Amino acid sequence: MKEAEMLIETNQLILVRKQIRRKKIKSFFSTILQNRAATVGGAIILFYGLMTIFAPMIAPYDPYEINLQDKLQSPSMSHWMGTDDKGRDILSRILYGSRLSLGVGVSAVAFGAFFGIILGLISGYYGKWIDTIISRCLDVMLAFPGILLALAIISALGPSLINVTIAVGIFSIPLFARIVRGSTMEVKKLEYIDAIRTLGANDFIIIFRHIFPNILSPIIVQGSLRLATAILSAAGLSFLGLGAQPPSPEWGAMLSSGRDFIFSSPFIAIFPGLMISILVLGFNLFGDGLRDALDPRMKK
Repeated sequence: MKEAEMLIETNQLILVRKQIRRKKIKSFFSTILQNRAATVGGAIILFYGLMTIFAPMIAPYDPYEINLQDKLQSPSMSHWMGTDDKGRDILSRILYGSRLSLGVGVSAVAFGAFFGIILGLISGYYGKWIDTIISRCLDVMLAFPGILLALAIISALGPSLINVTIAVGIFSIPLFARIVRGSTMEVKKLEYIDAIRTLGANDFIIIFRHIFPNILSPIIVQGSLRLATAILSAAGLSFLGLGAQPPSPEWGAMLSSGRDFIFSSPFIAIFPGLMISILVLGFNLFGDGLRDALDPRMKK
């Protein structure tokens, strides 16, 4: 009888948690729509997403086609953003480059979030010596500035866009892990978690079915803000020649090739730099809006 009563109470607690979660989701979308910064940021991200998807359809030229007769042309009706030192259309290269820049950013954050979430869940749930070992390893990673850690990793792996993704993803792991660890330690103390454990649920079910869905809010906020940092870091590494290699139309690499013509043909560097700045701004605005929507205490 006691087990039956406990099962009923546990199911009721789970239903209440689900209802609270649904209300939070409705409140989240309404708050996002009311937040001007988040709306602007979301519109920018949507614009870049559409640009990435439809790049082959809207690009007026082949981004890799060299035409030395048209090199260093200023913006005009035939080339809206001008041409580079090899006569390639800058607009077409920027459109195709959005796939590389966004792809690297999303892949790096997904890589860091996956391993960070796993480590954070294990550390926060089990605690004791497991928590100590994982936390100390994360502290060592956090002791190095992110860009220096990425430089060290690329020095070992070699310059390429894939290695940049791995490097940026690795220095994103500690940030996700610490957030997940703290949230897990709070949720595992709730009564319904104790009730589920008493009914015989194993650790895997408790962690991934009952704890993880309740700590998604800070993960989503951190992911959106981290995307801006990842894109900027990847562009910076490509600018230094450690990421995308010529003739790749990655924005950081385009910015690097345009610096030699900054005085004679500044548009070669201006447009890729502007695209990076606007995208990073969009993710930052949207991330701030998410933070306000998911955590009312952070509202200004």
